[in-house]
Amino acid sequence: MFNFICKSLPSYVRCAVRTSPTHQLYFLQSRPLSSLESIPNTSNEHSFTVTYLIDSCGFSPEKALSASKYINFKTPEKPDSVLAFFKNHGFTKTQISTLIAGLPPVLLSDPKKTLLPKIEFFHSKGISSPDITKIISRTPSILKRSLENQIIPSFNFFNNLLKSNEKTTAAIKRFAGLLLYDLQTYVAHNIGILREVGVPESNIVVLLTYQPRAFMTNTDRFKEIVEEVKKMGFNPVRMKFVIAIHALRAMSKLTWEKKVEVFKKWGWSEDEILVAFGKHPWCMMASEDKITGVMDFFVNKMGWESSIVARRPGLISLSLEKRIVPRCLVYQDLLSKGLIKKDFSLATMLECPEKLFLKKVVRCCKEEAPEVLKLYQEKLDLSK
Repeated sequence: MFNFICKSLPSYVRCAVRTSPTHQLYFLQSRPLSSLESIPNTSNEHSFTVTYLIDSCGFSPEKALSASKYINFKTPEKPDSVLAFFKNHGFTKTQISTLIAGLPPVLLSDPKKTLLPKIEFFHSKGISSPDITKIISRTPSILKRSLENQIIPSFNFFNNLLKSNEKTTAAIKRFAGLLLYDLQTYVAHNIGILREVGVPESNIVVLLTYQPRAFMTNTDRFKEIVEEVKKMGFNPVRMKFVIAIHALRAMSKLTWEKKVEVFKKWGWSEDEILVAFGKHPWCMMASEDKITGVMDFFVNKMGWESSIVARRPGLISLSLEKRIVPRCLVYQDLLSKGLIKKDFSLATMLECPEKLFLKKVVRCCKEEAPEVLKLYQEKLDLSK
């Protein structure tokens, strides 16, 4: 159906933080003697680093040894200053561990010269401290990139495209890696491809803001995806066109085919699958387990024909526990009491926003069926 290969970036070696009097105030964890005895044999020059990493944030000896391949120190002063810096800037223990697991050499950074300017830059763009800690802990490689030569030019590039600091920071919060790419090679060319086929600038901005990762794709591959979406009959001027691009870009051909097979098991034809994808591209973004769970509930619990879901593919994207099951219980209760008619559209009731559902369905029947709101709330609470 379409031919492209899903690429994934290799993850960095995992590990983390340290051993010194300072760490006992923050990362101290009780550790059985047996765990210390299990430290793999290391050379003397690495033994301090390995012990420091184990004692600092509770990493296994194996992970600490793995991290020591990328960092080595004999005294705790510098890593202590780095960890204290992160703690003082609002990073949690988990975030610090994750950050150092992704970028062990950061422990030897100069906090004032290397780390502080980047945090101050993000603050200057209106990004809150909690968001900054999330961005950096999820994408620690930001800390090893040049602020002047990479991060600032990248931010300005997206800010010029999106015409808004708010939209730019929203994109960064969704995928901070966009600050690290060669933007002319990826983003600029791929935006050009969308413009050539007639995608409105406003739709490009929406995709760039909410799904920035879609643009971080080899240009040839991106062009293939755009052509495939056109062959499927999507109109470039409609928002669904860029959503379909995001959907196809996010999965491999094999993953697509597996999901097609899941729908076929529930009686959908290939034409029905393509029509459903055309109506609601997000239906193919659901996992195989999610698709199976939703179809099983509607067909086997609610007695629906599977073709009903094919005609309303947006139902696949709804949460089974938080939306579908609670509202179907309300529907069945009201139906049993004769408060709604059999021809009442359950699909519409499932798709409507929460406030409208409470106003039009639950609260309007509170006198005749006062237990309905309680039933609904209890089911929602169980799903949390």
